[in-house]
Amino acid sequence: MSIKVEQLTKVYGTQKALDNITFSVGKPEIVGFLGPNGAGKSTMMKILTTYIDASSGDAEVNGFNIRRQSNQVQQSVGYLPEHNPLYLDMYVKEYLTFNADIYKVSKQRIAEVIELTGLTPEVHKKIGQLSKGYRQRVGLANALLHDPEVLILDEPTTGLDPNQLVSIRELIKSIGKTKTVFLSTHIMQEVEAMCDRVIIINKGQIVADKTLKDLHTGNAQVIVVEFDFRVEDAFLLRLAHVTAVKNVYDFVYEITFSTTEDMRPKVFDFAHDNELKILQLNKKNESLEELFRDLTQD
Repeated sequence: MSIKVEQLTKVYGTQKALDNITFSVGKPEIVGFLGPNGAGKSTMMKILTTYIDASSGDAEVNGFNIRRQSNQVQQSVGYLPEHNPLYLDMYVKEYLTFNADIYKVSKQRIAEVIELTGLTPEVHKKIGQLSKGYRQRVGLANALLHDPEVLILDEPTTGLDPNQLVSIRELIKSIGKTKTVFLSTHIMQEVEAMCDRVIIINKGQIVADKTLKDLHTGNAQVIVVEFDFRVEDAFLLRLAHVTAVKNVYDFVYEITFSTTEDMRPKVFDFAHDNELKILQLNKKNESLEELFRDLTQD
């Protein structure tokens, strides 16, 4: 496993930022790490990069223990923090050369990451002259300099315009074909476009760990139906496999079932047996945004 976390806990004073967290990430895999503000996302990433220590529990990155082998962890991880730290008075190539000397990598590698991240047109500019999107590219280029096996990206698309989002998304997807990418973001569409899997954290605990494929083909299904007359929720709750009924507006209902069977014929039979007309009948998959909202709302 590229990342292995076992019963990890982090306490700040009396507050548990992380509460007995366990998960693993393989290679190659792009995993989205989601949660509301204050859920513990950045804390987890700082622990995995050995920037801060855990209160208890343990973790490994690329087989190196975060407590006993912190230097090896740092050498095998590329990290882009939420607030991308850059020297704004340095030129792009100058900044990358400075960091390449620290990592002891060749000048050829500098040229490779410049091309990989699309920085060639801006390479002779000072970082302070660059747009937010190109500054993020510089941060990614720096994280890739030493050719790490694991990339940890904290909010890599924050503040980017739609065009910049597309280009950074494609770059991360390309990197994820051969490396492990562990990223946090608040943009659900980005997760669905980039990630193979999603881990959702709330109040320091994991509340969901699903592949995107499982999310879209799981047992939960929502049938949206509109009758020509109001129906009491209690009657709809008698249908087989029903877990919830919501009257959206007027005579439109969202009925949630827990089964892989397509329940539209059952809803149709219910309407026929009760002399109701169906004005619309659609099957709706639960979106990542809906799952996130359901699991993180108080």
